[in-house]
Amino acid sequence: MVAPVIPAITDHEMEAILQAAHSAGASFAGYTLLRLPHEVKLLFRDWLAAHYPDRAMHVMSLINQVRGGKDYDSRFGIRMRAPDRTRVASKRFEIASRKLGFSDSEERQHLNTQAFRPPDAADR
Repeated sequence: MVAPVIPAITDHEMEAILQAAHSAGASFAGYTLLRLPHEVKLLFRDWLAAHYPDRAMHVMSLINQVRGGKDYDSRFGIRMRAPDRTRVASKRFEIASRKLGFSDSEERQHLNTQAFRPPDAADR
């Protein structure tokens, strides 16, 4: 899992992380764009100002562009990835994953639940 992907801070590490995961035996990879819910957004903004003062405004601008002008969007499916504006990150991830031979999420092996049995009432 490449996470969190922080635009203009960690996104350049994506290929190296995927390569290391592949070398360690991973067969599937995913990524998560930085999420800034609730108080985390304030902590992140402080951290960003302290460690990357030259890029802080740019990074937050990129995050806000992806999140519809906000620091965070809690909608399911949006909060982990982002809308169309992140196509560059998505495409970059897709290309690197494909080059390394990671399976698509559609091709992942599905969990076999044939042997699953719910616990008896006595076991509950």
